[in-house]
Amino acid sequence: MFTGIVQAVATIAAIQERPGLRTFTLAFPEGFCQDLAIGASVATDGVCLTVTDILSPTQARFDVMQHSLAITTLGGYAVGQRVNVERAAKEGAEVGGHILSGHVDGTAQLLDIAPTETNYKIRFSLPPALAPYVFAKGYIAINGASLTVAEADRQAGWFDVWLIPETRRATVFEDKRVGDAVNIEIERSTQVMVDAVRETVAASLGRLRPVLEALLAEKGLKLDDFMDAPRVP
Repeated sequence: MFTGIVQAVATIAAIQERPGLRTFTLAFPEGFCQDLAIGASVATDGVCLTVTDILSPTQARFDVMQHSLAITTLGGYAVGQRVNVERAAKEGAEVGGHILSGHVDGTAQLLDIAPTETNYKIRFSLPPALAPYVFAKGYIAINGASLTVAEADRQAGWFDVWLIPETRRATVFEDKRVGDAVNIEIERSTQVMVDAVRETVAASLGRLRPVLEALLAEKGLKLDDFMDAPRVP
């Protein structure tokens, strides 16, 4: 479990290709690895990785399976890449963001950056499969950072987040450019509630659902357009 509060920025110091997996050596700031042990979990740009070897007080190795490389941004990383990192939360830890599993749901593309005098507004693409779970004022994790969605347009396929100066300083978002991909993890309790509502509606409509969907399609609408995601306090 992670809290979505990025603790440091690490650098990929080495990459080794091995049969069926890729081994990353990460270089961390001083103090990050204190009491870190083999088998511990570290979220790396939002992806939960397991420590397989500790090389020094500031370097550790992680093995990443091909499946994880394929569905996250890690597959495109090279030596020198900077990544957000967070160690697994200890029991009783303060949750300053929201609870994350470290299991990435997909990737999104950075569409636009609109800087203001102090903040950044960043627009990302919204993958259709994740659209039902993303809404204004809801939580979302981007590269392991817990952020609040400022605005979202499901039909147009985008959502916005604002970054305050501290978030910009403490994360890798300053490195990102239009066209870059990021890892997305949706908020789990929202997913559970939305899926429960959808299943309830489907069960209630029964045989009427295909008829209703056909009528809505004639107007350019979908049933999901009328099923707002529940708000999570």
